[in-house]
Amino acid sequence: MKYLITGGAGFIGSAVVRYIINHTQDDVLNIDKLTYAGNLESLAEIENNPRYAFKQIDICDAAALQQAVDLFQPDIVMHLAAESHVDRSIDGPAAFIQTNIVGTYTLLEAVRKYWLTLDGAKKLDFRFHHISTDEVYGDLDGTEALFTETTPYAPSSPYSASKASSDHLVRAWNRTYGLPAIVTNCSNNYGPCHFPEKLIPLVILNALEGKALPVYGNGQQIRDWLYVEDHARALYRVASQGKIGETYNIGGHNEKQNIEVVKAICALLDEFRPREDRQPYASLITYVADRPGHDLRYAIDASKIANELNWMPEETFETGLRKTVVWYLNNLQWCRRVQDGSYQRERLGVQL
Repeated sequence: MKYLITGGAGFIGSAVVRYIINHTQDDVLNIDKLTYAGNLESLAEIENNPRYAFKQIDICDAAALQQAVDLFQPDIVMHLAAESHVDRSIDGPAAFIQTNIVGTYTLLEAVRKYWLTLDGAKKLDFRFHHISTDEVYGDLDGTEALFTETTPYAPSSPYSASKASSDHLVRAWNRTYGLPAIVTNCSNNYGPCHFPEKLIPLVILNALEGKALPVYGNGQQIRDWLYVEDHARALYRVASQGKIGETYNIGGHNEKQNIEVVKAICALLDEFRPREDRQPYASLITYVADRPGHDLRYAIDASKIANELNWMPEETFETGLRKTVVWYLNNLQWCRRVQDGSYQRERLGVQL
């Protein structure tokens, strides 16, 4: 099969690309604009594989996108390209509207035009898989409720509102035009190659540098944590076996308060890389003003994908977090190159 993946240089996208190249015989075309969060170094292990190709394209560039789709002739399109940081969306929502809404529309039209040219088995087997977030559902009251595939949308931030919009567009193109589409909504991902502005890598790197570990509010916001390589397996399963027109929630079955996550990271760092002053890393925790509209609790009911597609996460939060901390400790040079921007300057031909 031929997979066209948008956003394949991002955190989740690169994990999907690595999974397909390393565990299947399928071909991959990776389309990525290479914004600040797109890092080709996350794909170094497979970049020379003959089944992998990369094109630097903005999904809002209709002409370039159409040309790439028509030339590659994919069997499956997996759409992961998105602006995805809540804090950034609060400070500057325009980029989220442009990429997540206009970009998704542009991609849908390019794919629809291509799909209409197909016939026979290739047309019947074609799929458009849109990857989204559980944040479109808003937040949950109490400790028992779970997001299901039929939970009403109630996004809280510009980011989640833009992703909700893109979900609606995909479903509209499925119903109105018959485009064979599937949507997945996932919980918080973590793991190797995560951009350092996100909670888990930020805490790891700040701690190693002896900096404050900022925790919003009282730190009791609850998230369901999903190891990114488990997510990549799930996405491939949905793209290849999921039912057209359906939505699948993907979760890690690991609900944790943010403060629990931070303290667990600190404990692992105490074990692997003790501070010279022998003080625990948890002493660096600092509580800061909560962000506007901060959702209290997310929790995924992932029984549908388990029952229909036989997928379950392989990692517990404890095993996944341990692997994640070890990866960052072993790849500090990757982190430094992201933090100082050198990974971007080199690809643009700027001398360091």
